[in-house]
Amino acid sequence: MATVEDYVARIEGACGAEKDVIVIFKYEKKDAALANIFKKAELKRSLAGIIHELSYRNYTFRVYSSGKAIFRSIKNKEELNEILMALLL
Repeated sequence: MATVEDYVARIEGACGAEKDVIVIFKYEKKDAALANIFKKAELKRSLAGIIHELSYRNYTFRVYSSGKAIFRSIKNKEELNEILMALLL
């Protein structure tokens, strides 16, 4: 069975006032990860097919076609893992 670690290469914190988290997907799994996310999240807007702003539950995030996602206002790692499990698996 697939896990979040199968899709995620690394997770980084972003600088700024809000607690944003950058998730970088593994290159070989990024297309599958993005497809799963687009199936489950609601698309708010898209910019030139490169940057997609989405929402899932009460969370807003951006997904880049390069295989990065930036999640806004994440409180802790457990919350992020819960969101990723729901979106990716």
